[in-house]
Parts: sequence; C-alpha cells; structure tokens
Amino acid sequence: MDHSHSTMDMSPTATSSIAPATTSQAMDMGGMDMGGASSCKISMLWNWNTVDSCFISSSWHVTSSGMFAGSCIGVILLTMLLELLRRSVKEYDRYLVRKHGIARESKAAGSPVPAAGYRPSIFQQAVRALLHMLQFAVAYFIMLLAMYYNGYIIICIFIGAYLGSFIFHWETIGGRSELQTSASREATVCCG
Repeated sequence: MDHSHSTMDMSPTATSSIAPATTSQAMDMGGMDMGGASSCKISMLWNWNTVDSCFISSSWHVTSSGMFAGSCIGVILLTMLLELLRRSVKEYDRYLVRKHGIARESKAAGSPVPAAGYRPSIFQQAVRALLHMLQFAVAYFIMLLAMYYNGYIIICIFIGAYLGSFIFHWETIGGRSELQTSASREATVCCG
C-alpha cells in the first residue's frame, strides 16, 4: 500500500474533495463486502440526505422518496410511543398509589393512617421495571437516530415529541400531592 498520498490539505477549497464513506466501504471487513452492491450515504456531520440514506443498520437503506417519507413518519410515531410510555409509567404509579390508599383506608377503619410511602409488591415492581426498560430502549433508539445528524430525522423527532406530549400529557396539573409521582416530575427520559 502506497502511503505517499496520505496527507490531506484541509483548506476550504480542498474539503469538497473529501467524499463520505459508503456502506460498502464502511462494511468491508478484510475483503468480505457485507453491504452488497448498493451504497448508503452515512455522514456524522449535519446533513439533509434522503434517498440512499441508511439508519441503524444496512437493512434500513432508504431507496426512494416514499421510503424516506415512511421513515420520517415512523420516527414521529416512535417518538410519540416514547411519550405514551412516559405517561403509562405515571398512570401506573398513580394507580398503585390509589390502590394502596384504598387498602389503607379499609384497614384503618377509624385509626390514624400513617403518612408513610408505599412499597410495591414484587409483581408490581416488575411491571414498573418493564415499563422503565421499554422507555429506556425507545429513548436510546431515538438517540441513535439523532446521531445520524440528518436534519429531516431530527425535525421528525421534535415533531413526534411535540405531538406525543400534546396527546399523552394533556392531564390535570397540580392537585393532590400523593398522586404526583417521581415520573411526573422528570423533565426528560432520554438516555437514562
């Protein structure tokens, strides 16, 4: 391999000669071409690529404008799903708090009820953990999509967050403090 041409002039006029790597170039593993005959435009810089974009894996290779539009709609729906999961966590916690409050009132029957918190059963905690895991996984998947720096995809993430919040977080605010859960006080759930 000749390394005599390995230096690059990074002046403003020379940067246009740098071409982004294609999937087949990036996926070449010691002579084994894993990307097939088609190539993807993958850029870790801000871009507006549409046709021939790839996201997450080589199987998500956008080959038409319609497929890109479908991908954008899918990203919006995925982000709305994250907001639905966030609401589900809050509602399940509220359900558990209400259920525990009713149980305490029926047991107390005239005796003072302590203001202590409520520890869920193992099954209830397993459901809470499952909802958290799903929320965590969807948030990381959205983060991975954002890391492609595709302007259209990032705008779709913002649109999905707006629509999801509008639909799934339209609720009574304030009210009884015992129905306010830690999940209802979190500003964002992205990435942990």
